Amino acid sequence: MKGAWLEDLTWVEAGERLEAGWPVIIPIGARAKEHGHHLPLKTDYLTAREFGQRIAEALPVVVAPVVDFGYYPAFVNYPGSQHLRADTFINVLKDLIGNFIDHGVTRIAVVNTGVSTEAPLRIAVRDIYEERKVRVATTDIRMLGSAIKGLMKQKLGGHGDEQETSMILAIEPRSVKMKLAKTDYGHALSEPKTVFYIPTVFDGDRNSGPDYSITGVRGDASLATPEKGRKVLDAMATELIDGIKAIFPEAFVPKATKPKAAPRRKRGTEAKRRR
Repeated sequence: MKGAWLEDLTWVEAGERLEAGWPVIIPIGARAKEHGHHLPLKTDYLTAREFGQRIAEALPVVVAPVVDFGYYPAFVNYPGSQHLRADTFINVLKDLIGNFIDHGVTRIAVVNTGVSTEAPLRIAVRDIYEERKVRVATTDIRMLGSAIKGLMKQKLGGHGDEQETSMILAIEPRSVKMKLAKTDYGHALSEPKTVFYIPTVFDGDRNSGPDYSITGVRGDASLATPEKGRKVLDAMATELIDGIKAIFPEAFVPKATKPKAAPRRKRGTEAKRRR
């Protein structure tokens, strides 16, 4: 049985599915966040929506509306980029997930297409577990795609790059302005390789060190192709579907059906046979 988007259901239909124990999948993807000169602000939203659709086509789940605003501090310098403070984003997630728990849902998984959203998301699900005793599973975009490692040819990536551009070419090619796709590593290639995390806020100023990105991209978008995008999406969607089946195995076990009783013979027929 196929899944469904919550927004397409009536409240009665939603109630039937939630009461039946269908897992709820919550995609996260920014509706308005810069992705260079060539990709639309809705790039993360398109990706999150694609993953939700593929999951719904494969499994009997309810896919919640995409959470399309979040914690994106690295992109606040670019016009149109929308950003919530970390505590605001955490509270939004806790309210949305808590609402499902109030409706009796205990099987919940979050598919996160952001990077800066990783930390507040984990705080939110930890708080939910401590307060509501419900374990919410999460996966992040950087955890996906193990089967296609080595497919990308750029020197390094991270944002609006070869992989992300390839994915949008496969999802919604009309949204991509490939003539404007550029190679932009900023100063990243000269930055020291280290185990330490260093926060960045992308900036067009050449003197801004690791923050520098003239286009708002980190990588080589000019190498992107829709063929690569389809391979990436197929690999990531497979991992998501397999992962959901692994963490909620009882939700996908076919319900046993009672065997049909043998048809009764009419007494007259049985008597004739005995003669």
